[in-house]
Amino acid sequence: MTRFIIRRVLLSIPVLIGIVFLVFALARIIPGDPCSAALGERANPETCEQYAIEHGLDKAIVPGVFRVDGQIEVRLAEVPATLIDNQFVIYLQDIAAGEFGVSSKFGLPVTELLIQRLPTTVELTLYALTFAIIVGITLGVISAYRRNSAADVGTMLIANLGVSTPVFVLGLLLAYFFAITLNGTVFELPPSGRASAGADIPELVEVWGLEDLSGPLRVIVDFLSNIYTFNAIVRLDGVLLADTVRHMILPALALGTIPLAIIARMTRSSLLDELGLDYVRTARAKGLSDRPVVMKHAFRNAILPVVTIIGLQFGGLFGGAVLTETIFNLAGVGRAVTEAIGARDYAVIQGFTLVIAMGFVLVNLLVDVSYAYLDPRIRLT
Repeated sequence: MTRFIIRRVLLSIPVLIGIVFLVFALARIIPGDPCSAALGERANPETCEQYAIEHGLDKAIVPGVFRVDGQIEVRLAEVPATLIDNQFVIYLQDIAAGEFGVSSKFGLPVTELLIQRLPTTVELTLYALTFAIIVGITLGVISAYRRNSAADVGTMLIANLGVSTPVFVLGLLLAYFFAITLNGTVFELPPSGRASAGADIPELVEVWGLEDLSGPLRVIVDFLSNIYTFNAIVRLDGVLLADTVRHMILPALALGTIPLAIIARMTRSSLLDELGLDYVRTARAKGLSDRPVVMKHAFRNAILPVVTIIGLQFGGLFGGAVLTETIFNLAGVGRAVTEAIGARDYAVIQGFTLVIAMGFVLVNLLVDVSYAYLDPRIRLT
């Protein structure tokens, strides 16, 4: 197991480097001028020249490749001079030093933006995926166990409806129904934000007396502090926890509906395959009731494809949900990256993409490792 994990981590390094290079190159090849996007009407040849120097955009993109007046130029004669002194090599050096640069749009270090925005996306993803897993697997098992019954048709109808309903439509309908139609009732839910205005959300470094903490540990503590649910749990703050849960219900429902439908359909399909095999018929012939046959035998063997789907859905949601975050006014990864693309904010695009890619790699690794625990027949070497 240890050898497998080490090998997978090592193999992930060239993948991450390749992703960094592709994002780095594509961000600079696409049309648009970072200076014009950032300065707007104040952009002129003099200010743009100074802007390029301040942000290192006057250097070669990669050895021998320059961007001049919005056009890509290849100057092979200048390759030796730009072999090291170019934007890509400088960016790799910054990453090695643990720096992602400074955002030209927000004027903040990308690390600080990650601490502010990523917890929102992580929290929303966990809520949405928890909802999708619990309800999706339950519906899938019911549908497979009662194949071709009214329950089967009803659950698959819900699944197909969930897949076909756009997030922005479902989100607006949920917000209208629970925030306006049910306004003033016990079922009213807030339509935006992560917590009520004026909510007391202290930093964990202050609560734990770690004001002098610095470096990576400070980054981790600040990151966890901005996950409001975690913040409330560790401080035993029931008021903040209840408030956070109420604010996250609607966006979690809107975001988790499509994964729920996919998980339900995959669970049904995989479980039906297992229920038709000989060992299930043998177990039933030996007198076992349906519940242990389905849950202890068939479901355990049918869970592997479902785990794979859950891993893929988690990775996709971790990349940010722009529509959901926009509808419910959540400042997460999706909105940050979208705004950065519009502003040609290379530092934010690259930093956030690298973190998202690392999240994908970690999720895939956890899924692969979980196979060995879910199915003893699998051996990871």
